Amino acid sequence: MTAPVFLAEPGALAGAAPGAGLVLDGPEGRHAVAVRRLRVGEEIVLTDGAGTGAFGTVAAVEGRDRLEVAVAEVRAEPEPRLRITVVQALPKGDRGELAVETMTETGVDAIVPWSAARCVTQWRGERGAKALRKWRSAAREAGKQSRRLRFPEVAEPVTTRQLVPLLSSAAFAAVLHEEGSEPLATAELPADGELVLVVGPEGGVAPEELEAFAGAGARPYRLGPSVLRTSTAGTAAVALLSGRTGRWS
Repeated sequence: MTAPVFLAEPGALAGAAPGAGLVLDGPEGRHAVAVRRLRVGEEIVLTDGAGTGAFGTVAAVEGRDRLEVAVAEVRAEPEPRLRITVVQALPKGDRGELAVETMTETGVDAIVPWSAARCVTQWRGERGAKALRKWRSAAREAGKQSRRLRFPEVAEPVTTRQLVPLLSSAAFAAVLHEEGSEPLATAELPADGELVLVVGPEGGVAPEELEAFAGAGARPYRLGPSVLRTSTAGTAAVALLSGRTGRWS
């Protein structure tokens, strides 16, 4: 079994090197000691969530929320040449958190919440801020669970108008749509840059949105013969692209 991953405090890994000692405390330390019940000698990984990981073993446990880590190796994971960004229309209930969780586990690099015209759910005021915090927490926890060193960014929510510049600047942009004439599995992909996938709401992408996206260079592509829910389509697409771009090779 691979070593569990915990998120270090900002700046805690700066200058970390083999032979150094690091401290994990606070909520993450409490989870490691009281929930995971890590003991001296067990393997552990600390990450900053931005590509750096300190691999080592537990050197000491203090109380219920603090442990010391003896660092054996420090790894720096470079930015991927092809970044995968999913623009996720806001689903109902907790399906948004499910989508964020599974896309993170599959390897997405960034997630952009989108207030599409046909979204039943709309993020406004404190409700929207709370929902965004839940999405970001889901990405962080899924990043740790899937042993990632680089966690995906969950951006501020956007409207259709705000989304157009992101699509225009992408190296490849696609709208996942059941009526797409070309399968995503055979689309010609660039060697580097940003791949942006748009996942619509359960009610589908509105015609005026498809028109705006087409003007920004985002063509409709289909995933397969079946129609997936908005909470699963992004995960399936990220998995497909992870295989095609060599991430899973």
